[in-house]
Amino acid sequence: AEAIEDTTHEDGRVMNQVDSRRPLVIDTRELGRRPGNSLRLHRDVATPADFGTDVIGIEEGQPMGLDLRLEAVMEGVLITGEVEATATGACVRCLDDVSIPVDVHFQELFAYAERAAHHREVAGGDDEDELPELDGDDADIEPVLRDAVVPSLPFQPVCREDCPGLCAECGARLADDPDHAHEAAVDPRWAALAALQEQDEDQRK
Repeated sequence: AEAIEDTTHEDGRVMNQVDSRRPLVIDTRELGRRPGNSLRLHRDVATPADFGTDVIGIEEGQPMGLDLRLEAVMEGVLITGEVEATATGACVRCLDDVSIPVDVHFQELFAYAERAAHHREVAGGDDEDELPELDGDDADIEPVLRDAVVPSLPFQPVCREDCPGLCAECGARLADDPDHAHEAAVDPRWAALAALQEQDEDQRK
C-alpha cells in the first residue's frame, strides 16, 4: 500500500521517512529516547483488511488519514493520534447503502524491549496487562487502530433514524411507499370452510 507522510519535529524540522510496504509501522528512530522529545506526522494510507464488522466497515484499500504525535517517555514511545476515514455498509432495516464518517482518537504506549520484559516479569506473564512493544525502533500501530476503529462503528447501521425498513410480505421498500399495504391474510382453516360453503351453494343451485 502506498503511504504519504509529512513529519514535523517540535523544533520545525521535517522528517520524510516511510516504508511504503508497511504504512502502519512507524519508524521512531529520529524521535530518540530522551524523555520529552516529540514529533508530529500526518500519513495517508490505504486501509488494511478487516477494519469493520459484517455489516459496516472501512473497505480494504480505501484512504485513511492519520494525524499522529509521538512522544518519548521513560517506558517507551507514547503515540497519540486521530483516524479519519469513511465506513460503508448496508442499512439493517432496508439494505440501502450506508456511508458514515469515521473520526476516532486513540493513545497507546509502545514499550522499549527492556521495559516490556520488566513489565512482563512484574505482571507475572499476564497477557491482559502486556504492553505493545517496539520492534527495534518500529511501532506497528495497525492493531491499535483496529481496536480503536471497529468498536466505534454502529452495531446496527441505519440509513436514517426513522427508516421504516422493508415490507415483511413482499420486500418492498416502505420509505418509497408509506401507504403500502396488503389485504389481510385469510386463515387457511377459514378458507377451507369458505370453499365448502361455496360448494354447498353450487349444489343447491
